[in-house]
Amino acid sequence: MKIINIIAAILLPPLGVFMTMGVSQALVINILLTLLGWIPGVIHALWIISKRSEQNIA
Repeated sequence: MKIINIIAAILLPPLGVFMTMGVSQALVINILLTLLGWIPGVIHALWIISKRSEQNIA
């Protein structure tokens, strides 16, 4: 995982998802989760970033 993406995911979750996936369905979901609460947005963003980094490694 890139440290910049992790920091962005913690400070502003949709930014972390955008930097990882671009404009996608995951970004829309993350925006909605962040509007419902900051913590669900952070959890989702970190999950998306970690899932993407696992795909790049394998």
